[in-house]
Amino acid sequence: MTARYTQDKDIAILTVYNPPVNALSAAMRRDLFNGIARAIADPDIIGIVIIGDPVFIAGADIREFGKPATFPGLRDLYPPMEGSPKPIFAAISGAALGGGYELCLACHYRVALASGRVGLPEVNIGLLPGGGGTTRLPRLIGAQPALDLMLSGKHISATQALALGMVDKVFSEDLLGAATMFARERANAGGTHPVLRDRIDKIAGTDPDLFSNLRKQNAAKWRGLTAPGKILDCVEATSTMPFDQAYAFEAEAFDDCLASPARKALIHVFFAERQAAKIEGVGPDIKPRKISKAGVIGAGTMGGGIAMALANAGLTVIQTDVSDEALERGRNIIEANYATSVSRGSMTKQAMEVALGLISSDTDYAALADCDIVIEAAFEDMDVKQTIFRKLDDVLKPGAVFATNTSTLDIDKIATAITRPQDFVGTHFFSPANVMRLQENVRGAATSLETLATVTALAKKIGKMPVLAGNCDGFIGNRILAAYGREADFLLEEGATPWQIDDALMAFGFPMGIYRMRDMSGLDVGWRIRKYREQFRDKSTRYSPIADKICELGRFGQKTKAGYYRYDGRTPIPDPEIETLINQTAADLGIERVAVADDEIVTRILTAMVNEGAKIVDEGFAQRASDVDIVFIYGYGFPRYQGGPMFWAEQRGLKTVCADVERYFAAYGKLWEPAPLLVRLASSGATSWS
Repeated sequence: MTARYTQDKDIAILTVYNPPVNALSAAMRRDLFNGIARAIADPDIIGIVIIGDPVFIAGADIREFGKPATFPGLRDLYPPMEGSPKPIFAAISGAALGGGYELCLACHYRVALASGRVGLPEVNIGLLPGGGGTTRLPRLIGAQPALDLMLSGKHISATQALALGMVDKVFSEDLLGAATMFARERANAGGTHPVLRDRIDKIAGTDPDLFSNLRKQNAAKWRGLTAPGKILDCVEATSTMPFDQAYAFEAEAFDDCLASPARKALIHVFFAERQAAKIEGVGPDIKPRKISKAGVIGAGTMGGGIAMALANAGLTVIQTDVSDEALERGRNIIEANYATSVSRGSMTKQAMEVALGLISSDTDYAALADCDIVIEAAFEDMDVKQTIFRKLDDVLKPGAVFATNTSTLDIDKIATAITRPQDFVGTHFFSPANVMRLQENVRGAATSLETLATVTALAKKIGKMPVLAGNCDGFIGNRILAAYGREADFLLEEGATPWQIDDALMAFGFPMGIYRMRDMSGLDVGWRIRKYREQFRDKSTRYSPIADKICELGRFGQKTKAGYYRYDGRTPIPDPEIETLINQTAADLGIERVAVADDEIVTRILTAMVNEGAKIVDEGFAQRASDVDIVFIYGYGFPRYQGGPMFWAEQRGLKTVCADVERYFAAYGKLWEPAPLLVRLASSGATSWS
């Protein structure tokens, strides 16, 4: 029974129970439908309370989307609820989200615990609130605030909901007792009870410019997405049409969202996010260590960003560097970053002062002695990092976690500097670390499951998306990025231009093309890494010298006002000098440049990413293909509505992708050697990676 029927004297209580999140499944809808009918039919009942055990309803069961409808649907519940002669009360504890809050909107009254949360986050999975959310919520709070909530997908607290009018009362404790008392009071008061479908006071006179302005303002942001525009259309319909007409319009719009490619991709990402934090072998018996105090080695851009991310989550942070001057420079940057956040309104001044108060500094590693974790964010040099960890090994308390932020170095070699490699792990943050949400945790040969559980829990605590990677060159993200960049560079030699490639990638959905990204990051960083790696490079494989030649001209990107582009401020401008350099390089290499179609650019780059991703999964350096998608969505700007490179391959067809890889292999040689996993799956007719 997913909705237990009990009574408190003259009040019927329907307690929903469908762990872990009380998803509004077909069984729950049936039990609610029958329970409401039973209460209405009972002459001794004067009111009905719907409550959750222990939380309300965190949304519809999205596994049912796209499947044949079963009675009663969510919309089948509403007529008996709204037509009930006995008032119905939603009592919200925990989360009332999506279909859960839409059910609340069909009730006559809504009450909540102060710790409760409400929201209509369907836009995050490519859908709109199709159970009456777009028609009833504007009638309750007005079009503008309803749009703010639905287009952002955000959850708000019960106290915020009370201020908006989304709930009628908030209680600090004993929700069931308070809700039952309130229900009895309202029922005994008699009279009619409010039904949202009948209200128009909050939508009367809605300015039509609201909708046209939002469409113009968000045209670029909503590119590739169906749901935001449909939500806007539905609220406009609600504001201009009778309820039944707007309600039917919402149902059609929901079906349009359901059929959109973006919806399928976003639901894939929804489940992939939840899978990414699960580590094979880490069960409930493996407990993460408590982290309350952290050390950060390095006061540069990355170290400062990591310190901010930790302090923002309420952790005490000690930052170290080689000199007081370096620490002071780093502190000034942190303060400036926080001040910018306050000026933009994304942080309060009080929150800034609290975070700054949690960050202290010292040049002596002895100050780190009682830290629960120390994250090294020093220069990318093996000797430098090993020296740091030798010192830390003498200082840190037993059980402390040793973490390195390296993005390119072998973490097992770094770990040889300490006597407790089971406590050593990679924590690869992405710049700016206080903003970017990906945290690529890297397992060393001796890293314990407890250490992995600890850094995974820490990532969640500081608002990051943790993904576990194995210790290989580039881990997951940068290893695939190398293949991505390699093929882009070869396409330059073969006939494309940096701006054509960037435009093609941005048309696919990337917020920035690869060459604009490189210019923004600084070309000298990659040049230094390439020089170091030249000693290890297989000289028999193809190598593009274009990037090196650009650096030799002193063009390091935006900071020198010239890189692949020249710059007017931050505006990239295609530069004929670069096109001349590319033409000359191709001629020197004996390559005849020909026109390359935009579709071929995107297909070749994404296919290279997929082939490398399949190798990483097959070799065990990623736990699952969907982890690769999460890394690229959260760390490299892969468009969320495209689902990630591995999902893209599934939609294109693994057999088709494999054929493309084999075509490129025949044309370009061993850099395109097909991934065995891709070949196996394509040969077997598989349509997915799992």
